[in-house]
Amino acid sequence: MGESKINIILNSAEELMCSTNEASKNITVEMIAKNAGIGKGSIYYYFRNKDEIVDAVIERSYSATVREYFNNINTASNTFEKIKTLFRSILKKEFRDKSKNVIISLHLQDDIIIHHKMMITAIKIISPLLTAILAEGQSEGSIHTEAPKESAEMIVAMLTFLLDNTFFPSDKESTARKLRLYARILETCLDTPQGSFDFLFTPPEND
Repeated sequence: MGESKINIILNSAEELMCSTNEASKNITVEMIAKNAGIGKGSIYYYFRNKDEIVDAVIERSYSATVREYFNNINTASNTFEKIKTLFRSILKKEFRDKSKNVIISLHLQDDIIIHHKMMITAIKIISPLLTAILAEGQSEGSIHTEAPKESAEMIVAMLTFLLDNTFFPSDKESTARKLRLYARILETCLDTPQGSFDFLFTPPEND
């Protein structure tokens, strides 16, 4: 069976969003259709407008992060390893491949509305996973938080907001410094040993 029409549309939109020549706000349904090699009417059969397409692309990208997490979760032997697996999935998808990944491309674009959508989507998709991990750590005694759900939402929102180029324009070195500070904040908030989240700024070479 060939690729579904919806995926063809989303792949086309994602390709345009990742282009260095086009900001997402300048992309039109007609451009998406032309890039996909299909008629514009075919797109309107599945999506009412470009905004719905953009929303679907963002959600699909974060969903890919979740799939990667579950594919690798069997290698996690404890709570911290599960957190590491989840965060590395997020960082790899969002920040390690700027030329191909739509999330980092959108982060670099000056579009407040898009960035707000990205934060909401990240909280909606990623936070439930982190909530479960924090609750497990709380039961084990390796993590200490009175509110796993709220802690998870704040942690995901902080990461998404902190690395958003619209609010905090920064270069690679500045981003690394932010991740170091973020790691220290997590250690304090979750009452964990120093160095627990150093993996945030020391990704493995083979990723």
